[in-house]
Amino acid sequence: MPDLLAPVLAALASPGRPSSDYDLNRSGDLPPSRDLRAAGVLVAFERHEDALHLYLTKRSSHLKHHPGQIAFPGGKVEPTDASPIAAALREAEEEIGLPRSHVRVLGVLEPHETVTSFQMVPVIAEIIKPFTPIRETGEVEEVFTVPLSHVADLSRYRVERRLWRGDWRYFYVAPFGPYYIWGATARILRALADRMQAPEQSPSPPEARL
Repeated sequence: MPDLLAPVLAALASPGRPSSDYDLNRSGDLPPSRDLRAAGVLVAFERHEDALHLYLTKRSSHLKHHPGQIAFPGGKVEPTDASPIAAALREAEEEIGLPRSHVRVLGVLEPHETVTSFQMVPVIAEIIKPFTPIRETGEVEEVFTVPLSHVADLSRYRVERRLWRGDWRYFYVAPFGPYYIWGATARILRALADRMQAPEQSPSPPEARL
């Protein structure tokens, strides 16, 4: 029986490149002097019978930033964190009750830059021991899982747009049931899905829109 993690490990071994919320919206080069804050997010998979499932959260609707959005557990790198990996593990423990001892880090993807000036490192990991999610009620409204087969399927992604600060902003979406996965979360998952394809199947990256 093939190892369920094989496609994920193959993706980590494949070449990639940094992504950003500007990929579909860039009208010029980003200024090199911009001030980016380091962050880490945990892209954690767990074996459910004969499939891998990814843990995601729905952010509280009461939050000031990104209320109600679908997100990975994670957050900014604090002074006590040794690295973005450490930040991702700490935040996952705080947000969904995932003990660090239950996680095996497999690797990282290239960083993703957000419109809110974070440089997020996606930390790919396997949950190696069962745990019961306990959400941090101030930040997390819901904890749920999505099959790897959904987020690895390029046909699940489409580009949508909405007005943001007076301009049309384009972004990836990959809806799953009642969950509208979009923005940075969908872009990171799209980058992972791209790397999971065989070279002859992998599509060319989309042109940035003006």
